[in-house]
Amino acid sequence: MDADVASVRRISANGLSFHVRVQGPEGAPLVVLLHGFPETGDAWTALAGALAAEGWRVAAPDQRGYGRSDKPEGVRAYALDVLADDVLHLCSVLGHARFAVVGHDWGGVVAWHLAARDAGRVRAACILNAPHPGSLPGFALMHPMQLLRSTYVGFFQVPGMPEWLLGARDHALLQRLLTGSSRAGTFDPARLAAYRQAWREDGALTGMLNWYRALPWPWSRPLMSTIDVPVQVIWGDRDVALDPGLAEAGLRFCRQGASVHLPQASHWLHHEEPERVAARTIDFLRRVAPPHADGADPPATRETGA
Repeated sequence: MDADVASVRRISANGLSFHVRVQGPEGAPLVVLLHGFPETGDAWTALAGALAAEGWRVAAPDQRGYGRSDKPEGVRAYALDVLADDVLHLCSVLGHARFAVVGHDWGGVVAWHLAARDAGRVRAACILNAPHPGSLPGFALMHPMQLLRSTYVGFFQVPGMPEWLLGARDHALLQRLLTGSSRAGTFDPARLAAYRQAWREDGALTGMLNWYRALPWPWSRPLMSTIDVPVQVIWGDRDVALDPGLAEAGLRFCRQGASVHLPQASHWLHHEEPERVAARTIDFLRRVAPPHADGADPPATRETGA
């Protein structure tokens, strides 16, 4: 496949059907890109193209509950272990026993979990503005402003009311969440229109919010263990919800970790600073999970896919 062209596939994995954008040379080592709230896999257009042009195979799914992927009912269907299993199954369907992962926001939380729990399959993890879940409670207790910044999480866990509020006036508040916390012009009308269409999908708002509602369910023990795979954290320091210190707080769990701060970028750094994010990501992955043939791994046994 032409590295400049992404194809869209339906992939059956972990009992669900996922909408996945795939790009880059077949047979090359895989990088999976995990979006956060309230975006879809379309968030990665710039980075996916840059990685594919450098020789990686790239997959960017709409995660469960989002966009055109399935939206199972029930909060337990969105527990962190289940979300991480989705990624493992998707990568197996694509024929990769091992892969690198890049995650932003909630996608970054899943990436943290994969790095801690599944070191045998994760070659490297690049995290964009996503706290390590094990570091956040202690950090918030030591930094009261972070505790205040996180109050929206409690609201999102309330049944029913958040769906009504976020869906009102064709999702005006969700759109404002993006445009009001980013640089002017970061989200163009076409991208916002595509996101509104994704939010209108049946069950989408509840599916998206269930990621937050599943937070009380216990996390698996490996999340608190030392992470052996290489990790890079890229942080937009003007994030209105997450303190820059969370980057280093998460790296305390890592044997091989480094942070990169972008002082002028917000939470939406992959849109505001696409060239810088791509350059930092590519430099990191070249060192720890290169795209060359000798850096590839034997393919996984394929599961049923479309």
